[in-house]
Amino acid sequence: MVTIEKLGIILSPTENEFENNGVFNPGIYQEGNIIHILYRAVQHGNYSTIGYAKMEGPVKVTERKQQPLISRDFDYEKHGMEDARIVKIEDTYYITYTAYDGINAMAALATSKDLIHFEKHGIITPRINYHEYENFVACCNQDNLNPKYHQYYNLFAQIGLADDKFRLLRDKDVVLFPRKINGKFVLLHRIWPGIQIVQFDDWKELTKSFWEEYLKNIVKHIVLDPKDIFEVDYIGAGAPPIETEFGWLIIYHGVQEAITGKIYHAKAALLQLDKPEIEISRLPYPLFSPTKQWEIKGEVNNVVFPTGYSLFGDDLYIYYGAADKHIAVAKMSLKELLLELRKQP
Repeated sequence: MVTIEKLGIILSPTENEFENNGVFNPGIYQEGNIIHILYRAVQHGNYSTIGYAKMEGPVKVTERKQQPLISRDFDYEKHGMEDARIVKIEDTYYITYTAYDGINAMAALATSKDLIHFEKHGIITPRINYHEYENFVACCNQDNLNPKYHQYYNLFAQIGLADDKFRLLRDKDVVLFPRKINGKFVLLHRIWPGIQIVQFDDWKELTKSFWEEYLKNIVKHIVLDPKDIFEVDYIGAGAPPIETEFGWLIIYHGVQEAITGKIYHAKAALLQLDKPEIEISRLPYPLFSPTKQWEIKGEVNNVVFPTGYSLFGDDLYIYYGAADKHIAVAKMSLKELLLELRKQP
């Protein structure tokens, strides 16, 4: 087992209108001793923007903006900008986030050169409805596909919404690798219930026809599917992958179905460095789970939702949303975690 030290809450809601209901699921970018935090700020009524705070070292908050860093500007995000993740590739910061219009939740992209000015590039995941989705994933003899990939369509079919052309496929938890691999951008995303991978040369490639072909072969793009009891419902990518000598370290969330409801756990896996579509190993148990009062009770109970990290020597700090209310941090040894992962088949 990996030794985990929970260091507690570092950010909570304030009286500011834009973040008076919740502050959680932060995107983290580390520059030396400075930690940039791009967090989900929720106001009453469940309207989200991206707030900003800065730390010196892993836990000391030294700056916090009193207004959103990035606000809702377009119809596709009119209800929320949620769960940002951030990486820097060459001279550009890439911020991926879930854009919520009140019905649809899909991934969007913004870029920046300075974390002050931002350019939005719109939706980057499939703009297709569930009827189209089901036709694509069912068309091409994907016999090894987890039956849960049909579950959203079946659910909407039961209530008469499967043919609603305005109800689009949910695609969330989009996380970029922090560098190009074999000359390509690489990202993880979550079409329920697993984590899939996309590799491409240019963002302009992510057209509707690109995604149609992708879905026809989705089984080839699945990196991780639910495997153990702690992730039996579904999983989703968390922090940007961490490059190590043994592979890409993936910190993700797994959702367990319990009698009392869903429980969100932090999980860990390793992917191959040059072929990140290949899983090397994963922990068969949670890295950490909701055990503290502020993780057990909140806007959504029993949630630890990892979305960012920092690294100081061998000390790995995982930043996570706690019960959709606060931002907290857990500390562990990177060497110990990698050793434990290497023990797994």
